[in-house]
Amino acid sequence: MIWTERLTLFSTLDYAAVALLVLCWLGIGYFIETPLKGRPSLSTLMIRYRHEWMVQFVAREPRVFDAQILGNLRQGTAFFASATMIAIGGGLALIGNPDQLSEVTNDLTMLGSPAFVLEVKLVLVILFIANAFLKFVWAHRLFGYCSVVMSAVPNDPNDPAAYPRAQKASEINISAARSFNRAMRSVYFGLASAAWLFGGAALILSALLTLFVLWRREFGSQSREVMAEPTDGFGK
Repeated sequence: MIWTERLTLFSTLDYAAVALLVLCWLGIGYFIETPLKGRPSLSTLMIRYRHEWMVQFVAREPRVFDAQILGNLRQGTAFFASATMIAIGGGLALIGNPDQLSEVTNDLTMLGSPAFVLEVKLVLVILFIANAFLKFVWAHRLFGYCSVVMSAVPNDPNDPAAYPRAQKASEINISAARSFNRAMRSVYFGLASAAWLFGGAALILSALLTLFVLWRREFGSQSREVMAEPTDGFGK
């Protein structure tokens, strides 16, 4: 079967659903990282605290507390990187033997789907998870770079190199967190894309639900309101 014929196996609803999924993924990422003025996202608010962390780090003695925090961040990133790698392996295994999955989807949707259709739908899931894996790995590496730069900060707060190096450490830390957050969004939408196995309508519903969950957590959650309170001196 040639590719043009294979493409006809997908309906217009399928193409629209995939387009909506990608649009939601890119759109929520854009608004989280470049939010509207006066309404920063939770991730944006955390940037201020990461800067302040390094300011306090310069004068803190001992610095074991900071090392423990960074170690926890690296451990969490490594855990998710390992989990996504396992998920990629499981997805590839399903592509190699889609018969059992085909039976499940056919029973639930009452519609028979060729193996090629199921394989394409699984590839979409794997692409999101693979993107997450790569970003988790990069975030883990950046947190490692951050630890090295933090170690290079002089113990004397009056040293002229202390605050400039702390500033560099904060920027690397922020870049690592940004990569981690992007990876988490890929995981969210990777899970959402699995709904395509049950049809285009299910994928549309899953994409919109995922969009709502991410929007609420970044812009409408209680945690975001707590972080936005100006009582700590940062201001809105």
